[in-house]
Amino acid sequence: MAKGWTPLTIHISTLSLWHAAAVALWLLLTIDPIGAAERKEWVTLTNCQYVAAKYNDGDSFRVRSGTNEFTLRLYFVDTPEATLTYPERTRQQSEHFGITLDETLKAGAEASERTRELLQEPFVVRTRWASAAGRGRETRYYGLVEVGGKNLAEVLVGEGLAQAKGVAPNLPSGEKAAAYMKRLEGLEAGARQKRLGAWTTSDVQKTKGETK
Repeated sequence: MAKGWTPLTIHISTLSLWHAAAVALWLLLTIDPIGAAERKEWVTLTNCQYVAAKYNDGDSFRVRSGTNEFTLRLYFVDTPEATLTYPERTRQQSEHFGITLDETLKAGAEASERTRELLQEPFVVRTRWASAAGRGRETRYYGLVEVGGKNLAEVLVGEGLAQAKGVAPNLPSGEKAAAYMKRLEGLEAGARQKRLGAWTTSDVQKTKGETK
């Protein structure tokens, strides 16, 4: 035993270390990762361009901003898959829209084409550079897109080519995520009632007791 140290001193020191460790663990468990993400600053990128790429789809695509290129993943929405690369996700989308797998893939192709079509003119990206999982090694970044004065997510949902689902931060305008998601769900309900996009051949109305 070291000189000047008594069993009591060692016991107290050990308790102090355990207390410090417990406090550190509590902080790690109680820090809200979403809240931490909310503290990231929004960045606005103007005059952005759509870049044709193999893995572009309705809600994820290459973007050029000045001399930089990156892959952007839309916040708030999920468009149907155009391939069976992720069969479980495609199955979920098929069930959500009440359509077959083949019809889901067709809707995914339509969503991809609609996004490409809309983004032929320069557009605005708002992002916090939060990373999103992707197919390859390159990091994708979540963001919002505005083109021709319209929000791309709203257009896709309103045309029946996306569901209101996904990562949902508070908006740069200050609007709360929950409130905005509710608005998107309203647009989705409208597209379902009008049988637009993926809802064209859907049987969801019947299962919900709605009039076709």
